[in-house]
Amino acid sequence: MSGLAASDPVSVTMLEQLNMASAAEDFFALLGVDYDAKVVNVARLHILRRMAQYLAKEDFAGLPDAVVAERCKDMLEKAYRDFVVSTPIDQRVFKVLKDAVVPAQPKPTNLVRLGTLK
Repeated sequence: MSGLAASDPVSVTMLEQLNMASAAEDFFALLGVDYDAKVVNVARLHILRRMAQYLAKEDFAGLPDAVVAERCKDMLEKAYRDFVVSTPIDQRVFKVLKDAVVPAQPKPTNLVRLGTLK
């Protein structure tokens, strides 16, 4: 992380601090969310991706930074819980995992059987 902490000057917003975070542990530290390192070690990218999905539904325009920070914390806690009670394979937040369960469509054949010709 860039060395920013939640107690840094108010000129840096929570969203800016989160944008500068580089590891899952940074997000947990900035937002004050407790976590089990075993869960984060297995599902770090999945947790952050799920958090991003939840945050994409939020509108932070005009909100005080304290409210934004609380909402971000709620979204991280929710994303983390998803992977405490389930696995990345079960949650399938990434396209490669989603595609893994879609049955492959048979390729159309360009074969014309002789018996069908007249």
